[in-house]
Amino acid sequence: MASNILSIGKSALSAAQVGLSTTGHNIANASTPGYSRQVIVQSAAQSQNFGYGYVGQGTEISAVTRVYNEILAKQVVSSQSVSAGINAYSTQLNSIDNMLSDAAAGINPAMNDFFGSVQDLSANPSDIPTRQSMLSNAQSLVNRFQSASSRLNEIRDSINTQLTSTVSLVNTYAKQIASLNDVIDKAISATGNPPNDLMDQRDQLVLELSKQIKTTVVPQNQGSYNIFVGNGLPLVVGADTYALTTASNPTDPSRLEVAYQSKTKTTILGVDSLPGGTIGGLLQFRAESLDAVQNQLGQIALVLAETFNTQHAQGLDLNGKPGGALFTIPTPVVSSNNDNTGNAVVNSQIVDARSLTSSDYRLQFDGSNYKITRLSDKTVQSFASLPQTLDGLSFSQASGTMNAGDDFVIRPTQNAATGIKLTITDASKLAVGGPALSSATYITNTGTATISNPTAASSYSSSPMVGALGLTYNSGIPGTLTLAPSSQPVTVTSGGTSTTFPAGAAVTYTSGATITVGGLSFAISGTPTDGDQFTITPNITNGPGDNRNGLLLAGLQGQSTVQSTGSNSKISYSSAFSQLVNNVGNKTRELKVTGAAEAKVLEQATAAVQSESGVNLDEEATNLLRYQQAYQAAGKMMQIASQLFDVLLQLGR
Repeated sequence: MASNILSIGKSALSAAQVGLSTTGHNIANASTPGYSRQVIVQSAAQSQNFGYGYVGQGTEISAVTRVYNEILAKQVVSSQSVSAGINAYSTQLNSIDNMLSDAAAGINPAMNDFFGSVQDLSANPSDIPTRQSMLSNAQSLVNRFQSASSRLNEIRDSINTQLTSTVSLVNTYAKQIASLNDVIDKAISATGNPPNDLMDQRDQLVLELSKQIKTTVVPQNQGSYNIFVGNGLPLVVGADTYALTTASNPTDPSRLEVAYQSKTKTTILGVDSLPGGTIGGLLQFRAESLDAVQNQLGQIALVLAETFNTQHAQGLDLNGKPGGALFTIPTPVVSSNNDNTGNAVVNSQIVDARSLTSSDYRLQFDGSNYKITRLSDKTVQSFASLPQTLDGLSFSQASGTMNAGDDFVIRPTQNAATGIKLTITDASKLAVGGPALSSATYITNTGTATISNPTAASSYSSSPMVGALGLTYNSGIPGTLTLAPSSQPVTVTSGGTSTTFPAGAAVTYTSGATITVGGLSFAISGTPTDGDQFTITPNITNGPGDNRNGLLLAGLQGQSTVQSTGSNSKISYSSAFSQLVNNVGNKTRELKVTGAAEAKVLEQATAAVQSESGVNLDEEATNLLRYQQAYQAAGKMMQIASQLFDVLLQLGR
């Protein structure tokens, strides 16, 4: 019986020692990231039947386990991925928001300065210093567009760098998790007991992985993990790993995409395949915000330059010559897919800047029809042949053969803000004078009618007038005007209604109506008498003091020329830029609110895990006292057993 007491005391002493060691291990790792509190699983040893009853044989330690809640852990992993994605998106968008909303360095101040100098020049069209000031402000506006677009390109390059490093980190985590899977599996197979610290290390790696990419964990029976990323792509299966990589976009070599590398091939993944995590946040930011902002900025720059050039070409400079282009405008970028089997060369040109959107386009050929997709809203139109014009943009095949399945991406605005340049450096070549003059033959006219100076439409510069145009009033009911020469049709607009008269026909006279012929528009107002004459002549001698085209150039600032994003309406340059800034600001605030909410969710999920798995030092201190007392009691028991042996030995003498 004494030996039985000694054995029981020994088992109690051993259990207390394990308890003290486990508690000490918990205390030592209280601040270790990912550590889960460990507890001993203690049970009574099998009792022995002595005839008069079963007598206990002490205690035994069946296992040392970690306190781990799989459901709570999965919630933390999921929330961590969402939060990291929002933070990555928000961080990148904040830099754009700060750049665009800077009142001193934004586009709108430079635009206002430029059009202010155009107005100044209109007030003093022959003054060279005023002309030079306008050129200087034009250059400042160009520089501002280029600077903003260059900054966006820097952000685009940084996205490539971050994607490369993050993908490498994901692959590193995958290999480490697979290695731990192998070790854990072998340890459990050999001993039947889980290696708690190794499992904590693996869970911490999973948590770190979830910061980079959406992560799903599927535990296996033997203790290993299968890890899936994105929308179900296997990354770790037991001890085997797959890999992510980066690859150039098939239609844009400067744009890195995330690709999945299986055993047999590499597949480029779309932004929808990789939600969450830093990777998902970066891809979403680039697809939803960076591309849109750069395209919209380019759209504003392009429309401003194109419309200004068009109007500038309608005027005369100080030398009496038609105005040239003030801005050099880059052509749309056309990229062919690397997988194209044909050798077709596709061209694209801007034919109507006012109809241009901020979208990119995809041109595809299915063997019989050409499909053009506006990528911003996925609107698709099919055509039997090329060339075609859509949204102010022409699509044509310059050469080669297009095979079925070939596709091309057309980016009309992405590089416009970077490529815009100032063409005119000679101040005398600013065309602020009107192209034509009008007059009434006051010596012979007896009526009270007057004629306004003509303004030129965008088509005038392609076929300017070379001689005088005469108009003669013929009384009658109604009164009419005859034109000489009468080689062009005439359009009369009154009260919003336009009537076109064929070349040579008498034109019905309406006081104050706008008369358009040969790209020139003017109005005759008042009451003419029979035979009164009016004349339109090219502006040859009055160029230096004429400001009519300058007024029209200044008036472009308030005209609705830019296609509004998300609607069919048109807005001014300044309104378009303000809309851009507002959209970025709203998205930034949205991400801030969403990010704060998700951070709170993550905090609560982490707190829930810590409340169950974390080390509580007060609790561990209590455990130390408990196991210390158990140890002392077990020692006392063994002391008593020793004393009993001594008694027995004395009885045997």
